Amino acid sequence: MAENGEEKLLAVARHIAKTLGHNESMADDILQIFSTFDGRFSREKLSEGQPGEDGSTVSALERALNSLDSQISRFVAADQPIWSDPADSAAFLDAIDELVNITREWSHLANEKPVGACLARADEMLQQAMFRVEEEFRSLMERGAESFAVSNHRLDSDEDEEEVEGDDDYDGDQIPVAKPLTDYDLIIDALPSATINDLHEMAKRMLAAGFGKSCSHVYSACRREFLEESLSRLGLKKLSIEEVHKMTWQELEDEIERWIKSANVALRILFPSERRLCDRVFFGFSSAADLSFMEVCRGSAVQILNFADAVAIGSRSPERLFKVLDVFETMRDLMGEFESVFSDQFCLVLKNEAVTIWKRLGEAVRGIFMELENLIRRDPAKAAVPGGGLHPITRYVMNYLRAACRSRQTLEQVFEESNGVPSKDSTLLTVQMSWIMELLESNLEVKSKVYKDPALCYLFLMNNGRYIVQKVKDGDLGLLLGEDWIRKHNAKVRQYHSSYQRSAWNKMLGLLKVDNTAAGMNGLGKTMKEKLKQFNVQFDETCKVHSTWVVFDEQLREELRISLARLLLPAYGNFIGRFQNLGDLGKGKNADKYIKYGVEDIEACINELFKGSTTARK
Repeated sequence: MAENGEEKLLAVARHIAKTLGHNESMADDILQIFSTFDGRFSREKLSEGQPGEDGSTVSALERALNSLDSQISRFVAADQPIWSDPADSAAFLDAIDELVNITREWSHLANEKPVGACLARADEMLQQAMFRVEEEFRSLMERGAESFAVSNHRLDSDEDEEEVEGDDDYDGDQIPVAKPLTDYDLIIDALPSATINDLHEMAKRMLAAGFGKSCSHVYSACRREFLEESLSRLGLKKLSIEEVHKMTWQELEDEIERWIKSANVALRILFPSERRLCDRVFFGFSSAADLSFMEVCRGSAVQILNFADAVAIGSRSPERLFKVLDVFETMRDLMGEFESVFSDQFCLVLKNEAVTIWKRLGEAVRGIFMELENLIRRDPAKAAVPGGGLHPITRYVMNYLRAACRSRQTLEQVFEESNGVPSKDSTLLTVQMSWIMELLESNLEVKSKVYKDPALCYLFLMNNGRYIVQKVKDGDLGLLLGEDWIRKHNAKVRQYHSSYQRSAWNKMLGLLKVDNTAAGMNGLGKTMKEKLKQFNVQFDETCKVHSTWVVFDEQLREELRISLARLLLPAYGNFIGRFQNLGDLGKGKNADKYIKYGVEDIEACINELFKGSTTARK
């Protein structure tokens, strides 16, 4: 019994010497120090039991392996999960640790045949143990994911989902209803803390034993499935770029809405939560954590990026601008998350791809504005708008630009990132908007030439010019183009007003001028009678035609009527007053033959102008 105790004491001394000694020389020095303190630690006795000196120590190695084999085999063959019992899992890990330590301790003698055979057996035992650890790791990952699936975290609730009120007639248990997610500033504990600790202990053994790839593969497969299922519940579909491009516009709009919600949840909640879980499970093994995280998130991240890319390289039709801006803004707002979550060496390509697609979306926005320019240029000038009213292209472009300017800050950013050079006093967005306005005005001038009547041509330009100015003044577009632009275009509208008046009414006004050079009273009377006849005919015809013309803006219509009244009424009043003073010719029935309208009648007719026909008012 005493001999056994001394053997154990010597074995401990040898183990201490080998553990502390970084090489054989240091170990010998430590053994020499031991021998000076106790005679039992003589150099001869301590050297007797060292590995490789005789077969007794190999036998000890075999006995140790037999003991560990018995323990490990019992666990490997167990039908029940080892980690269902904390005592069993601890004993299993201790056995693995002891096996690894023995292998490491004897590895320097692997070239000796008996020891080499034992080490080969130890490797086989370790491999069997790792297979079971891998199985337990997978089982624990799956059980943890299942427990999370029925937890309180719900990310698939629509924002318009209402909480169900209890029904008085319903006698069963109350059904919990998920509330909509409104706060993205949270991290999900995807697995229970105890489970994470167990997974960490398993991962640590697998990585130490050289089974890191297998561990990472099992981990990634389980978490990747959970992540993909989470995105699916959020409504995000796995779509190829071709499938996105084949969608109808309504389908694509709906898909973009789902994508925005999914991208926000993924980048702000799911991916950061997976990052933290990886770091905890693979704590102390940063490379394994980074690789596992990349394998978990890569598919879902690529799915999110591919959809954004499909939108970026899709049709540049102007009506797509607002949804493309939504995708651009979402990517912009998530760039910080892309950079923080995908910052390691394995995920760098995902971060770079996100930046590339974001810039491509900016190019798409600029391309849509180019397509708007082409649409304006190509709009035909064939059919005239009835009554000189508002042209559809004017209404479309101005409402389009007003709506676009609600995203003014985003558009400023988009155009500043282009290769253009802003002027001293204007941003690139201002330059772009000014250019579109110029194209629209040029297009309208061409369209005005369709009218054969010059007066109607000017009325058309006045109508459309007034509409343009009003739309600019009432929104952010005016802030972009500036007060000077508005003043200049108000002056243009006034010029069109003057041109209309001159073209339509100046000739009639000329008839109301009295020629004092006419010879005698009879000559003057004859001239004035002829002028009144001509005035009546022209006034009738003008009022008949111009009453079918349209001025859409009530204020502009009133301004035109007041202007015409100020122009005609004094001249007409003076003319018929002079005519009535021509003795018998301008009195009684003689006067009624020629004076068809009183001043009030002229004013009444003017007030009926520009009401437009049913077609023209549309």
